[in-house]
Amino acid sequence: MNSTPQHDAEAAARAANSPLVRDFGLLITSATRLEQRIDSALRRECGISHTMLEVLILLCRRSGEEISQRQLADGLTLTSSGTTRLIDRMEEAGLVRRVPSPGDRRVALVEPTADGRTALLGAAAVHARVVEEFFVGPLTADDYTRLTGALAAIDRALREDTG
Repeated sequence: MNSTPQHDAEAAARAANSPLVRDFGLLITSATRLEQRIDSALRRECGISHTMLEVLILLCRRSGEEISQRQLADGLTLTSSGTTRLIDRMEEAGLVRRVPSPGDRRVALVEPTADGRTALLGAAAVHARVVEEFFVGPLTADDYTRLTGALAAIDRALREDTG
């Protein structure tokens, strides 16, 4: 069967409108919009970005744990240079400081400052408010439980399948 421009256009439209494409697009669009709402609220109310909050969360999650810039890059899915620029900005803002690793002079560890921990507390409240309003609020309790369970199952499957 020869392909015609009309046939190709119709096949492309069917592919673009498939339920799998549509449903995944809805997930990505919703997550992006929620992240944008969180980022806007954090910038407006706390003077930090959502990514900066994510760094502070990683640094404060386990008090006293040493975290390198490489570990931060991996946890944030940023490039090494992107992480360096982010940590530079956070250091200039007084939120974090770099310290040499006692075990390897080539490695810079990152730790929160007192101001960084204070910023985390304020930003966490803003984050929680936005998540409650736009992620939890629109759903019934049962739907929320099903959604978070489904997201956890997807995450497990992606972590197990590293190929």
